[in-house]
Amino acid sequence: MDLNIDGNVALTTASSSGLGFASAQALVREGVNVVINGRDEDRLAEAKADLEAEAAGDARVVAVQGDLTVEEDIDELVETTLDEFGRLDHLVTSAGGPPSGPFMETDDEDWEHAYELLVMSVVRLTRKCAEPLQEGDGGTIVNITSRSVKEAIDGLVLSNAVRMSVIGLEKTLSKELAPDVRANAVLPGPHETSRIENLVDAAVERGEYDSYEEGLADWANNPLDRIGDPEELGNTVAFISSPKGGFINGQSIVLDGGAGNANL
Repeated sequence: MDLNIDGNVALTTASSSGLGFASAQALVREGVNVVINGRDEDRLAEAKADLEAEAAGDARVVAVQGDLTVEEDIDELVETTLDEFGRLDHLVTSAGGPPSGPFMETDDEDWEHAYELLVMSVVRLTRKCAEPLQEGDGGTIVNITSRSVKEAIDGLVLSNAVRMSVIGLEKTLSKELAPDVRANAVLPGPHETSRIENLVDAAVERGEYDSYEEGLADWANNPLDRIGDPEELGNTVAFISSPKGGFINGQSIVLDGGAGNANL
């Protein structure tokens, strides 16, 4: 399916690996110019090369190193995007997850860092990107969060509590920035990212599983009986960002293989 977004410009954060990378990958395959971001310079350079190898048409890939908890880095990220391309059509926000652990083992510093990483990064990015997104022919914002905003996950109090703010922001933006900009969120369950791979490999080394495949199967607690493929999430992000998904606005789309029990 041609999504009719070739030649567009997308800014994707935390995109040197994981679900951010998968989103950039799906977009660049559609001929979208993508700006990717990450803290690790070597990993970012590798991601850029991988994306350039898959880019359709004349699509370009620009990599900008930076920390999403640093406001100056966010400013540079957006300004570089506009300097390179003179426009912005799509913003895809992603960020690494906060540490796991129960409530009584978290302190103020944990909460403040989680809020800066998960919420204020989106606030600052959106504030900087809103005007250029509104100037185009149909801008979009997609916030990658977690299924934990639908159903709290044991041991993930920071994610359960803090990510809810992003959903409230996304719903508000879907009204305040409309009709020029659509805002949505995707709520992934487990996907086979490098983070999951590392966790499974470590469990195998500890002797908890006999093989990687056995360990991975433990993450597949859903009716489809498999873990998610990051490319599936990326394709969903690209579709939501395109005119083909042009009536989707203000929604939080769960991608967990049907694992959740909520009716809505």
